Amino acid sequence: MKNREMTLKTPAKINLALDVTGKLENGYHSILSVFQTVGLYDEVSVELTDSCKQVICEVPEEFRISDTVPDGEKNIAYRTAEKFIEENGLETGFRIRIKKGIPSQAGMGGGSTDAAAVIKCLEDLTGKTLSNPEKIGADVPFFLTGGTALVEGIGERVTPIADYSGKIFVIAKGREGVSTAEAYKNIDGLENPPHPDIAGLVRAISENPDKAYNYFDNIFEQAVSLKEVGDIKNIMSGYTLSACMTGSGSAVFGLCETREQAEKCVSVLKERGYFAVTCLSVGRS
Repeated sequence: MKNREMTLKTPAKINLALDVTGKLENGYHSILSVFQTVGLYDEVSVELTDSCKQVICEVPEEFRISDTVPDGEKNIAYRTAEKFIEENGLETGFRIRIKKGIPSQAGMGGGSTDAAAVIKCLEDLTGKTLSNPEKIGADVPFFLTGGTALVEGIGERVTPIADYSGKIFVIAKGREGVSTAEAYKNIDGLENPPHPDIAGLVRAISENPDKAYNYFDNIFEQAVSLKEVGDIKNIMSGYTLSACMTGSGSAVFGLCETREQAEKCVSVLKERGYFAVTCLSVGRS
């Protein structure tokens, strides 16, 4: 097969609100959440080759201390490409290059968005499709569309809702990471926890988006205790309308009224040694 190549920028996500609604027989947990893509990106290049199979990650220096992103077969992008090729009976190899702009172990879907980018590239390069992308990763179906969506089940049921793009966010992360398995185990141990008002958030985004931040909430904040998350939220409280952890952690996002507020907040966070950026919420991937 003649070598061909495609490159995409693929966005991170934040959970504007996140609830865990039950545990399934297969051990997975069901969630109810509002996902939002934001303008923080990985760059993914996919090249079809004659035979070799390779994934190479470029990780910024500021991520390397706390983030471990594997090359090769252990990377979700590698598994995604292999599954795509096997399912479609293709005789080809691949070379995938990933330039990380999204921190890992942050609850921002960095691996899943890379997998979605690989699927999109391979679809365009080969004219084929991949069934059941949720089997690659629970968040992958969302990243194939992006934007603002209500996400249910294990992540496979994605329903677009009113657009919430163009909002100014600060996103920050410390060195601590969160084990997803441990976070869900802690969720199972909670007794009668208060649950986020997901329906209220969906309604507010549609009818009164300027007040939707009142519904930002994450049940994992009751199950995950990280000093850095608390410190980041305390700093953000002076500059943002609302601050909340995303996913099972450990990144925190804050909504700002102005770009000036966001940049001041980022400056203070960086002085404390945190990774911090300002970005906008964005529409479809």
